[in-house]
Amino acid sequence: MAKQGETMAQAKTLSDTELQRALDYAATTKAAVRNRAILLLTHWAGMRIGEVASVRYSDVLNADKQVLSEIHLAANQTKGSKSRVVLLSERMQQELAIYIAAHPPKDMNRPLFPTQRAYGFTPNTLTHVINGLYRQAGLNGATSHSGRRGFLTRLSEKGVSVRVMMQLAGHSQMSTTQRYIDTRPDILRNAVELI
Repeated sequence: MAKQGETMAQAKTLSDTELQRALDYAATTKAAVRNRAILLLTHWAGMRIGEVASVRYSDVLNADKQVLSEIHLAANQTKGSKSRVVLLSERMQQELAIYIAAHPPKDMNRPLFPTQRAYGFTPNTLTHVINGLYRQAGLNGATSHSGRRGFLTRLSEKGVSVRVMMQLAGHSQMSTTQRYIDTRPDILRNAVELI
């Protein structure tokens, strides 16, 4: 725990190669399809690990059991108890469709990611799963927050405005969003080369 006035180290932002290494390791695990979907929801949709733990089949599927283009999270599913909408890219929708084909819903109100022994993951247990995947993949400094940081950093690198990123992240303060963005050396170099 950081003392007052100190800042805690931020989660490592993964490069595309490092994310692929995490996905490659996840593919070797017993729950490979599940672990891939969870990792990608943090990296490609910018979801918090607690939001991933709380999401239900009914949040991602319509009445015809097709994957929706957005997830409507209720206040009790988010940090800060404010409802928010998570937009899903087409490739994230495809990943969820693959997961759901392998794990079809028995009850639409059940967690999207059930556990073997319990109803669903708690944010804490899911954090341990994801941190363990990163550790086993040899990605020191990566945590369950790395996906969310990477999501916002990649958007920033592509020129998306902070206001748009703030909305996608579900932040109420622009300064919060700005703290998530990692300015990597190659990005600084590319910026200088624009002159």
